[in-house]
Amino acid sequence: MELTLGSGVRELPGIGEARAARLEKLGLATVEDLLRYFPRDYEDRRKHYTIAAAPVGLPVCVAAMVAEPPRRSYVRKGLELTKVRVVDAHGSMEITFFNQGYVKNALVPGESYIFYGMVEGLPPRRRMTNPVFEPEDRPRFTGRIMPIYPLTAGISNNLLSGLTLRCAQDCAQEMPEILPFRVRQEHALAACGYSYQNIHFPVSEEALDLARRRLIFEELFYLSCGLAFLRSRREGASGPAFQRESLEPFFALLPFALTQAQQRAIREAAEDCASGRPMNRLVQGDVGSGKTMVAAACCFLAWKSGWQAALMAPTEILAEQHFRTLSGVLAPAGLRVGLLTGSMRASEKKKVRAALAAGEIDLLVGTHAILSAGVDFARLGLVITDEQHRFGVGQRSALAAKGGGLSPHVLVMSATPIPRTLALIIYGDLDVSVIDELPPGRTPVETFLVGEDKRARMYQFVRRQVAEGRQVYIVCPAVEEAQPSPEGVEPPPGFADLKAVTAYAKDLQEGVFPDLRVGFVHGRLKPREKEAAMAAFAGGALDVLVSTTVIEVGVDVPNASLIIVENADRFGLSQLHQLRGRVGRGKHQSYCVLITSNRNQETRARLKVLTQTTDGFRISEEDLKLRGPGDFFGKRQHGLPQMRIADLAGDTRLLKEAQEAAQALLAEDPTLDRPEHQPLKEQIRRLFTEHADIFN
Repeated sequence: MELTLGSGVRELPGIGEARAARLEKLGLATVEDLLRYFPRDYEDRRKHYTIAAAPVGLPVCVAAMVAEPPRRSYVRKGLELTKVRVVDAHGSMEITFFNQGYVKNALVPGESYIFYGMVEGLPPRRRMTNPVFEPEDRPRFTGRIMPIYPLTAGISNNLLSGLTLRCAQDCAQEMPEILPFRVRQEHALAACGYSYQNIHFPVSEEALDLARRRLIFEELFYLSCGLAFLRSRREGASGPAFQRESLEPFFALLPFALTQAQQRAIREAAEDCASGRPMNRLVQGDVGSGKTMVAAACCFLAWKSGWQAALMAPTEILAEQHFRTLSGVLAPAGLRVGLLTGSMRASEKKKVRAALAAGEIDLLVGTHAILSAGVDFARLGLVITDEQHRFGVGQRSALAAKGGGLSPHVLVMSATPIPRTLALIIYGDLDVSVIDELPPGRTPVETFLVGEDKRARMYQFVRRQVAEGRQVYIVCPAVEEAQPSPEGVEPPPGFADLKAVTAYAKDLQEGVFPDLRVGFVHGRLKPREKEAAMAAFAGGALDVLVSTTVIEVGVDVPNASLIIVENADRFGLSQLHQLRGRVGRGKHQSYCVLITSNRNQETRARLKVLTQTTDGFRISEEDLKLRGPGDFFGKRQHGLPQMRIADLAGDTRLLKEAQEAAQALLAEDPTLDRPEHQPLKEQIRRLFTEHADIFN
């Protein structure tokens, strides 16, 4: 049967209802989906050896004949062994298969097969365990560079490779060539059909490099074109034009001098607000770098120009903190600040909503409650969101829609320092301001990496801090009791390998610190319980707070001087840096202790980075190198297309090239209306489904 790009997976051999449903879990419904589902890795199965000459410990192919019928035995329930002896002209080898009963009938005595796996032992006692095998006269997956795909339960790599091989043979050349000819020519890019054939089943390393380069460039090129459309749409929109006010009266309200970086960010934002186009700016800087003062300056400018501002925070406790800070700075000038959160009494909410609609509140600080129906502004000109990764694009738009006809200015504050290239992608339609210096007088947090053997000393250190009147965070990666320790990892006495918040807090209270006030907080608590625990800690009613990463975006507790992170190897560097920012907010010397029982050298080297620097941007660069961009994209609802093959950490040079190519093309045809560019425009429209209106 002839396949086309639109053929469903059920038309492929061996695919019934159950397998089709599993493939759909991977997003694979058609032949084209399979061709666009790229391998995550490759195995070089081209090296052939005799049984005697095969190197130990390297995966290789060995051609051999089955010398006798396979023998099957049951060791215990759930463990079945199948053993078979194979021979070639140079020796013999015993192969063992675990729980693969089908092998008994699949391997026929007297027939020759190619076995791919690791050879162990020296002649004459050579062994192999669980190799891949296929008939020597009909090889499909040996003698070639083999793709390794991301899988799901019930779908093996062999099955997926077989399906993709058939699709590539029949349909790779049908894949539409969307990149304009001139772009391909100028950037020496391989043809589309060749690239799809060789990304799955490369004939050589060189062919794989050419295919990867073409497909990565193409993905980044579409992304760059789409982002350019997003920006031009914003530049075409009209926003509130704030007056070009002197900022001296604002600076005079502050009891301290701003850093150069803060002043620069304020100037950039003020310029945007006076441009007549809607600002869309991300202010990013480390915890404690003073992003709130940039927000305060923008609110001051909005008020001076007769506009209202809204600031939305991810939690009630953080909203209340912003309310206090901003009231303290701005109220003396006459600016009226209001607060709106979910837990306020109905009568209080009603009063705030009425004052807001009447224009009697100049700045409204709140949680998601600001988005709810019935919250109407008289003249909304500025929207500020705290911690962008807690807010999706949709929520940002919902808040902006409350500006009536005009799109209000949008300022996003993030304490997660992100390498600039990545920020331009994640926050595609935002301009970026970086605050890269801390206010004077901030004492850097001292960071230590310790093993389990130092636990008793660490608990003594906790006692010393509390005796001096300080407070302590202890962060765990798990909420419930963890599973038993993995083999080879000794759990500390009395604790599971992965610290579980609720059980650990109980153990600490009863066994380690019976005389201290220990509380806990985690994401599975009801919002009100969470807020209560955080408020108790902030108010000094607790000495030790055991928590998951919910404290990562949290209220300021200047009295907290120590944070201990259990199983630190389970966290990304950027997240650990973010957690470390919970302390060092007061006048006391603060400490961060990272505990790990992991002895892996790479893991320890990764964690060591935190003991050597407090520069969030350097840490995020390291994180990006070590973990890839997944950590940054994570669960972020950035509304931008998912990358299928491009790695934003490793492909920065190609990203720059693709951005320049996109700029050059759009300079000639800004709306991609030429007939030859229609397929490209359609492709970008498909990719940016959440931003479909960028073409209107």
